Amino acid sequence: MRIGPPALPVYEQPACPGDGYIWTPGYWAWGPDGYYWVPGTWVIAPRVGFLWTPGYWGWGSGVYVWHAGYWGPHIGFYGGINYGFGYVGTGYVGGEWRGGAFVYNRAVTNVNVTVVHNTYTRTVVNNNVTVNHVSYNGGAGGIAARPSPAEEAAGREQHIAPTGVQTQHEHAAASNRSMLASANHGQPSIAATSKPGEFSGRGVVAAHGAANERTEQRPAARQENVRANEQPRAQERPTTNNTRAEQPRAQNHPNPAPKNQPKEKNNNRGEEHR
Repeated sequence: MRIGPPALPVYEQPACPGDGYIWTPGYWAWGPDGYYWVPGTWVIAPRVGFLWTPGYWGWGSGVYVWHAGYWGPHIGFYGGINYGFGYVGTGYVGGEWRGGAFVYNRAVTNVNVTVVHNTYTRTVVNNNVTVNHVSYNGGAGGIAARPSPAEEAAGREQHIAPTGVQTQHEHAAASNRSMLASANHGQPSIAATSKPGEFSGRGVVAAHGAANERTEQRPAARQENVRANEQPRAQERPTTNNTRAEQPRAQNHPNPAPKNQPKEKNNNRGEEHR
């Protein structure tokens, strides 16, 4: 594919539905009718101690290639893309495994402590003053990031492919024409969900600026940073992905659906779309 995906939409994170769920951020996928949005959602890890490395689009050999996400013991390279909610371009600061339990960082994660019982608060410092929503690595206007030695090592570890519920979640998004970038103009009405495949109900969150954004949504947090002496609140706190890591600003790119469906080539680097 020679045209990069749209910018990442800005949206609030739905509250974690319970202990053991890990956030998997939304992303633009490719289908016969062009790019479509796969909402962010909470997913149970397939194995204790495993974390989610998000997929990303990267420029290579004159085309944008999709590098699929995976589960593993460490976070690998995901293009330097700041997906928000703890995925700030490198690593993950939204939570961690402690023994057999996943513990959530309430500084960047929307949890209700009456539902989720394993939490902590750790300040996430972001000194960047440039805000952008670039969704791809390399190419014109893309994120200029390369994997660190630690990320390369993580990429060689044992991995588990997206779970069945994640695959079904993506298929559900592909079958919903409102998810097409050509239909929602980069502002999907279903930007995130509390559980995979649930595209209706109170757990659905619209992108900011979407035409039918739910009126009962609470105001978005302005940033992921939390002062070190701030006391956590017991009530549910929405967070938003509108704070970005230190990356160059990209221009907006039109995303018309090409006339011909791109060819797919599977290899160990991802799915190549031409």
